[in-house]
Amino acid sequence: EVSVKVTLLNFMITPEGLQDQLLGIVVSQERPDLEEQRNLLIVESAENKRQLKEIEDRILHIMSSSSGNILEDETAIQTLKNSKTLSDEIKTKQAIADETEININSVRQSYAPIAYSSQILFFCIADLANIEPVYQYSLTWFINLFIVSINKSEKGRDVAKRLENLDHHFTYSLYRNVCRSLLEKDKLLFSFLLTSRIMGGKGLIDEEAWFFLLTGGGGMENKHM
Repeated sequence: EVSVKVTLLNFMITPEGLQDQLLGIVVSQERPDLEEQRNLLIVESAENKRQLKEIEDRILHIMSSSSGNILEDETAIQTLKNSKTLSDEIKTKQAIADETEININSVRQSYAPIAYSSQILFFCIADLANIEPVYQYSLTWFINLFIVSINKSEKGRDVAKRLENLDHHFTYSLYRNVCRSLLEKDKLLFSFLLTSRIMGGKGLIDEEAWFFLLTGGGGMENKHM
């Protein structure tokens, strides 16, 4: 039953969803301060929106329940003034939070390349089930291996170098671990599949040449005719 649930999860997840999940993981490991600040901003933003909604509801209630001329109702006028002051304060706080979130997301996106390349690797090994049904790997196992590589791979002098080191370490680690579970006859095929997916993700494969390789040229238009 657990195996079935894991399989369903593997096939239901999207590349974009996995990429975002991996981005959150790598940022939380590399820049925990940044991820914590982002999570606090999300909570603060939700609270600000909740308070603004309460203020709007309070104003609507005053307007609808007031009898006679509302300008003569001192309590209603004072409540409206207080609500306006509080609303302005909340909007100012939210504007600051939005600007901070933009800055945080800018830094987070510098780690996006490793999240993109790693999700390609996951869907690559997911396709191994088409070769042998027993070749199935859970998302949990994949993520745990990813975290191990984050902790064990060599640090870099800057983010770009750090991501390059992490990419090389994780790719090799994944390759070695997956090869342990493959039949000898399938290891070369896996190497080809992994290499082609990585090159495809980097835009290094010519689409026409790739189509020719897969079809033998049978479905291609003969340019000499």
